[in-house]
Amino acid sequence: MNYNDLEGKVAVINGASRGIGEAIARGMAACGAQLVLSSRQQDGVQAVADSINSAGGRAVAQACHAGHLDEIDALFAFVREKFGRLDILVNNAATNPYYGPATGLPPEAFDKTVDVNLKGPYYLTSGAIPLMIESGGGSVVNVASIAALTSLPGQAVYSMTKAGLVNLTRSFAKEYGQQGVRVNAILPGVVETRFAAALVEDPSVQKWMSRLPIPRAGQPEDMVAGVLYLVSDHAAYTTGTTLVMDGGATLG
Repeated sequence: MNYNDLEGKVAVINGASRGIGEAIARGMAACGAQLVLSSRQQDGVQAVADSINSAGGRAVAQACHAGHLDEIDALFAFVREKFGRLDILVNNAATNPYYGPATGLPPEAFDKTVDVNLKGPYYLTSGAIPLMIESGGGSVVNVASIAALTSLPGQAVYSMTKAGLVNLTRSFAKEYGQQGVRVNAILPGVVETRFAAALVEDPSVQKWMSRLPIPRAGQPEDMVAGVLYLVSDHAAYTTGTTLVMDGGATLG
């Protein structure tokens, strides 16, 4: 099956300066998409865009903090002005500022986690859909987590937000499907990124991973093919679904 059918498509990928977001960006660039890459800091995401352009892809960078509504509005104003259309949105930006007992979670860490992991995707999707409808339809992919299915140790509020993101996925899919917008999610397991470093380096987590059907941490590149499928025309009859990509972690 050939997924190289993104030529002429405009894609916004947030949280694209490293890790899973960067891997998705490089995969989409290889399939011909025109990319708008965003993250909190312009420098980080600009470096990824420059690297993609040097390799023959097409990418522009636009700073956008997923928890700041004014920056979300500015991002889609930029997309409208520069391209006049939008076909794909990947909500990848996430945060997990606290790793520890649920009862010890500081209120400011709670607010930050909810703002970036739940409020951000809600309003990014809300900003993208009108432009997608004008463009004849589109596809949203939310990067959730297996924490949506089973709360991971030390990550109570993170798990809560990822469960909410799955419900958000289903709600938007149901509401906007007849207007040509598909909304799906991937649920990565433990993926070896700087974001997940504390989890990956935990000896108890390493022992747990050694017993998985695929006994290792995932790599950012392991997530790319699932996203390419969900945004492609091959998934034209797929919406409101969650694709678990966890090495078998949720099999029990």
